[in-house]
Amino acid sequence: MAISALDLFKIGVGPSSSHTMGPMLAGALFAERLAGSGALERVDGVRIELFGSLAATGIGHATDRAVVAGLMGMRPDTVDPDAMADCVAAVADDGVLPLCGTCPVGFSWGRDLRLVREALPHHPNALRIVALDRAGRAVDDEVYYSVGGGFVVDAEHAESGATGVTEVRVDLPFDSGEELLRICDLEGLSIAQIMGRNELAWRPDAQTRDGLLAVWEAMRSSVARGIRSDGVLPGGLRVRRRAPELHRHLNSRRTLPNLITQTFSAMDWVNLYALAVNEENAAGGRVVTAPTNGAAGIIPAVLHYFMDFQRGAGDDDVVDFLLTAAAVGSLLKRNASISGAEVGCQGEVGSACAMAAAGLTQVLGGTPGQVENAAEIGLEHNLGLTCDPVAGLVQVPCIERNAMAAVKAINAAQLALGGDGRHHITLDQAIRTMRDTGRDMLSKYKETSEGGLAVAFIEC
Repeated sequence: MAISALDLFKIGVGPSSSHTMGPMLAGALFAERLAGSGALERVDGVRIELFGSLAATGIGHATDRAVVAGLMGMRPDTVDPDAMADCVAAVADDGVLPLCGTCPVGFSWGRDLRLVREALPHHPNALRIVALDRAGRAVDDEVYYSVGGGFVVDAEHAESGATGVTEVRVDLPFDSGEELLRICDLEGLSIAQIMGRNELAWRPDAQTRDGLLAVWEAMRSSVARGIRSDGVLPGGLRVRRRAPELHRHLNSRRTLPNLITQTFSAMDWVNLYALAVNEENAAGGRVVTAPTNGAAGIIPAVLHYFMDFQRGAGDDDVVDFLLTAAAVGSLLKRNASISGAEVGCQGEVGSACAMAAAGLTQVLGGTPGQVENAAEIGLEHNLGLTCDPVAGLVQVPCIERNAMAAVKAINAAQLALGGDGRHHITLDQAIRTMRDTGRDMLSKYKETSEGGLAVAFIEC
């Protein structure tokens, strides 16, 4: 199973790839199916059921609003977040949902949205959408699984073990870090070059390059919007946006309290970039899934760090960075998970940290062995990280966690570049450990807000 870099890096909206973007896509797919089958004219209402983790934290993650938006024909990669909010609010006010944007049907949040805490068999993130006729009979009915990173599969494909990735035959396939390093050695290519060769299975090289540069531009835009936007994040916790104030401090060259600016100047900027992206994500703004929304600030922060502080950095570096990061991300998705509801935050922030460390090591001139080592360090030191968002919101501890992991990714690259690529634990072993740790982790620590910090906050 090969995964394109442009599938891993999706341009979408916050606050969650699995709880917002995936359900929105599921709603859009269901509406399109109704329209394509000719059944749309028989539909008089819809019912949405959220299961497992989607039921536990879906309201805080805007899952309900995302499915409604999808049923109206909106998709996460093209929707205007502000326009979406207005349209969904109109449905709540009027009790009328325009299916596919054209067919008005009745919809009441209290009557037609159901939260079911039990999990369905194939993944903790499941939803069922039922289209009803005037007599209340089912016109169509489908179960979808949002499997992390914005990927969605229906019940039939989930039964067969599908992951939402289109099967494509690539030139240099690899299923493990060991295989990837072997190909590098045999072909005399970097990891970025191998990924570039494989991307040809989806599109010409120039289109891949343009697509990755568009991803980078979207990342930069999310940083810029996060820096501009003052105020308090939605959701009830009253979390204050910190990126604008930090940016003002850095631009005025004032010393931050109790910090030695000569030592921490670069780290301040990395923190700024990560905070800006994840505050924008928490507000429901446009971000890049990298590889998830909850971890969306790490790769932009580290890439920004390189582009700002490395003399002569340019577009070629952006492409190499993202291709290398995607190679590691594909291994993480294939052999473990990037879903917080499945393996905890080690699958989100841990994966993004490993990917960012690999990308930075690549553009700093690291060998394939050093790149693999950096990814392993970044993942190893996030093993066991729980996903316990306070109040079911992607805010505490998620926003700060991105800043911490971005700095950790830079340090992982430095450690790897200081060695020769040889190390005791391989990336493959770290990935297997993440998978096994996730399986052993109690469900209350996997995006349900039933344990950890989410409960500690309530107790306080």
